[in-house]
Formats: sequence, structure tokens, C-alpha cells
Amino acid sequence: MLRCSDGTLYTGITTDLCRRVHEHNDSPKGAKYTRVRRPVELIYSENCENKSSASKREYEIKQLSRNQKLELIK
Repeated sequence: MLRCSDGTLYTGITTDLCRRVHEHNDSPKGAKYTRVRRPVELIYSENCENKSSASKREYEIKQLSRNQKLELIK
């Protein structure tokens, strides 16, 4: 999970966390959402067994309210 410069939270999945955070901050390959909200800061991550479980967990997190997400990262 990333915190954007405007204070919003962005959730996504990747196989290479360092590369993806770099792309969000410094590359045109970053998501449209984060490109206009740079810089972003990594505030939470989880490891998953495979892409399927990562996608399911991403969906679960995206269903949480902002306050629930902030509780998750404590």
C-alpha cells in the first residue's frame, strides 16, 4: 500500500516491490492514479504465495474503509 502526496492510499500487486515503487515515483509506467500524486511512500506490504492469492488479498484490502486500512498498517 502506498501513501500518495495528497494523503490518499493506493493498493496494488507486483512481483518486484522495489521496482514497482520506483515506477510509481519516477517512471511513466506508474499507475495513472499515482503519476499525478507523486511522490508516493510505501507504507505496507504483504507477501503472498502466488498471483491468485495476491489478487484476492488486494481485493479484500480495497474493500476496507480508509480507517480500516490505517488500522491494518499499525
